Amino acid sequence: MPRMLDLSDEVRAEIGDEEADRLLAGENAPGAYDCTSCRTPGDSEHERTSTVLFVGDETAVLAFAHATCLPSQIVEVAEEQLQGAVRSITGDTGEAGGAARTVPDLAPEQAVLGVTSGLVLIENELQPALVVEPTGPIARPGAAPGGGDDFLPLLIEQGFTPVPNLNGVPPTVHGWSVLLAMGQLHAILQPGTGGGPQVAWWQAHQPLQVTEGWRSAANKLQSVLLFAAPAGAIGRQPREDLLRDALDRSAARGQLVACAMPLAGT
Repeated sequence: MPRMLDLSDEVRAEIGDEEADRLLAGENAPGAYDCTSCRTPGDSEHERTSTVLFVGDETAVLAFAHATCLPSQIVEVAEEQLQGAVRSITGDTGEAGGAARTVPDLAPEQAVLGVTSGLVLIENELQPALVVEPTGPIARPGAAPGGGDDFLPLLIEQGFTPVPNLNGVPPTVHGWSVLLAMGQLHAILQPGTGGGPQVAWWQAHQPLQVTEGWRSAANKLQSVLLFAAPAGAIGRQPREDLLRDALDRSAARGQLVACAMPLAGT
């Protein structure tokens, strides 16, 4: 049965016309799927569905998303993340030897990253900040399930600095940046593998609004502070003063790492 698939020109060019036509005809595309963006069920027979091709250094994985969540596109990700996703696949809807596979969750061993923006007063200046907290423990790529939370150690290996307090601006981590476009937060970018272009470490399902004060401070300083804490350390705080209090408590417990990174966009 034909599927209601959105297939961008770039995805079609990558997988080839023959594979694309089979997908649209319903030969290789599932009816029911789990959206790779919001993780809720979808049905390509009855609702617009986007084809999203995740590409690593050597591996390509085709996933599906509600068209209202993501447009059809190619997303570059770390090869080890893709390999972990491929190992987790319990079924293959493509023909034997085909390159396109269906992935319900690109990183099944990892929790979803929550991102909150706010202004933080440091050294008598309001600093634009992003606070990243996962919804659950983050496993090291390739680690056995239930092996603990490696979120902060992984970030420290990338150059993030443990912060015992918020008395000073953390060092800049090179190769990372915060992507802001038309006043909205789109992504946090990390260095590509092998000296390649930056790839998304975190990408908003839909661009996130930031306050005018946050955007003005970011444009003035051309830099954004990124704080990261393990699951449950910060929580959703409705006001910036409460967010600051939660950051202070997390830092005092040794559960906070941070860095500064350049602002990309306006």
